Amino acid sequence: MIALCLLLSACGGGNTGNEAETLALQIRTEYLAMERCSSSVEMTADYGQRVYQYGLDFSWEKQGDAVLTVTSPENIAGITARLRDGQTALEYDGIRVETGPLNPEGLSPMDVLPALLTAAREGFLAQCVMETAEDGTAVLHTVSRDPEAEPGSGTELQLWFQADTHALLRGEISQDGFTVIQCVFRDFSME
Repeated sequence: MIALCLLLSACGGGNTGNEAETLALQIRTEYLAMERCSSSVEMTADYGQRVYQYGLDFSWEKQGDAVLTVTSPENIAGITARLRDGQTALEYDGIRVETGPLNPEGLSPMDVLPALLTAAREGFLAQCVMETAEDGTAVLHTVSRDPEAEPGSGTELQLWFQADTHALLRGEISQDGFTVIQCVFRDFSME
């Protein structure tokens, strides 16, 4: 009940008739109950001096690993990362290397997709609004951040969900107001 009150108050008030608030609660409930999901993802990682673009196949299981397989660029296609409990194993052509945490200073591209799912499932919602996509479909846009952080500071996760199917469409991670990671999800499916 406390989580429901926090969710509703964080989205702009306790009015349960508000379409965005109601949809955010439905999506949160579905994503918490989700056993597994998969998607193809186009990711852009902007680290200031260098911008990387990746194509990834992504799958996640509630009781298992998050698995990411690089599909592009061609020079690293086929590398698979398995993430479980903050530990990472990289696999390529039958060789497996346990790497531990990839980047203790911040999010690596491999950590991003599990972090976005965690925000969809458990993140503190600072804002949720209904938007219309370019093709006219209704979309729920949510923003999650540390409740102690001021807007534009710290880490902020933004997610866009298709209103009718609740599929994850897009995600962004910003640090101190600068968008570091952008992800576009294709063929998102969940059970």
